[in-house]
Amino acid sequence: MKEYLLKVARLAAPAALSGFAWAASAGHAQQMVSVAREEINMRSGPGTRFEAIWTLIRGYPLRVIGREGHWIKVRDFEGDQGWVFRSLTVRTPFHIVKAQVANLRALPSTRSRILGRLDYGDILRTLGKRAGWVRVRQSDGTRGWVARSLLWGW
Repeated sequence: MKEYLLKVARLAAPAALSGFAWAASAGHAQQMVSVAREEINMRSGPGTRFEAIWTLIRGYPLRVIGREGHWIKVRDFEGDQGWVFRSLTVRTPFHIVKAQVANLRALPSTRSRILGRLDYGDILRTLGKRAGWVRVRQSDGTRGWVARSLLWGW
């Protein structure tokens, strides 16, 4: 379930990005974007005439799987696909919690002090990575480390 999304008759959306280098073939590395606005619509096709299937919120990470004009086809961490307007996305890295529960730790170790609890669908700003761990910042500014296996994003 996408409780962390504003589900409005299955809505979703685009995010802003500039200078994005697009892969011309599947042989290129996978590209990621994040939602740049408070809310955007993900649509069933590349244009505003297509139905909005999800509403996505700021920071939501998406994998780019295609493009048509100013629209990009994207996939989220649950495998849902749709189209967002390219200028509403950014190349700022974010992760989303894919586990039911994850611990936010002071250091990148399971022996480290737990700073807080993260829930499925929480969106986190990516600050760095180290051997199976991701350093993140929550929306309230709290920083810490989460095991990479519990996250999806870049």
